[in-house]
Amino acid sequence: MDLELKDRVYLVTGGSKGLGFATASALVGEGARVVLTGRSPAAVESAAGQLGAVGVACDNADPETPGRLLDVARERFGRVDGLLLSTGGPPAGTVTGVSDEQWQAAFESMFLGAVRLARTVGAALEEGGSIAFVLSSSVRAPIANLSISNGLRPGLAMVAKSLANELGPRGIRVNGLLPGRIATGRMAYLDERSTPQQRAASLAAIPLGRYGDPDEFGRVAAFVLSPAASYLTGVMLSVDGGQSPVP
Repeated sequence: MDLELKDRVYLVTGGSKGLGFATASALVGEGARVVLTGRSPAAVESAAGQLGAVGVACDNADPETPGRLLDVARERFGRVDGLLLSTGGPPAGTVTGVSDEQWQAAFESMFLGAVRLARTVGAALEEGGSIAFVLSSSVRAPIANLSISNGLRPGLAMVAKSLANELGPRGIRVNGLLPGRIATGRMAYLDERSTPQQRAASLAAIPLGRYGDPDEFGRVAAFVLSPAASYLTGVMLSVDGGQSPVP
């Protein structure tokens, strides 16, 4: 199937590693052109070099970031066709154990930064444009010791659905992607903070019996962003090997 991605231009935040990098790689592999971001200049330079993409070191929490990314895409490629919003994961911790400062930092970057980017890029997209939020299976059910994610991700899912309704009349699609246990550095960080029994229970809860590969997620994300998914909008799509209790 042709995803019709050749020469289309996508912004990919958090694209220097993990799920963002996997998506950027899938997009480039299908002929798209990508502007990827990350907070580490060295990591962004390395990722962009590997993919033949354009790299921009920036922080989603910075109010100047959306305009800056649009300017770079237009200067280099003359257009923007879509956005993948990958925000990374907040610190682990319980509701009673996470500080106000940790909540505030996560809100600024994960929530408000994502809303600002989606709002600004959405206003700049033309008919056929697409936005995808990388969220988490915590949208459907809380995950132990991830209280910040449990608090913020479901709200972003409702933002994505609301934005899909608002931008739909202009022919712009907005969806959410809900990864489960994908073998990224983030998952290694979480596994290090779990007991062997907890890790075994988590694996046993996945019907496919294994963690996902980042490339498996990237291919799904590329399809959702592509014109091939032209009638898919307002959806929260689980990419979790069947782990979620609700499809």
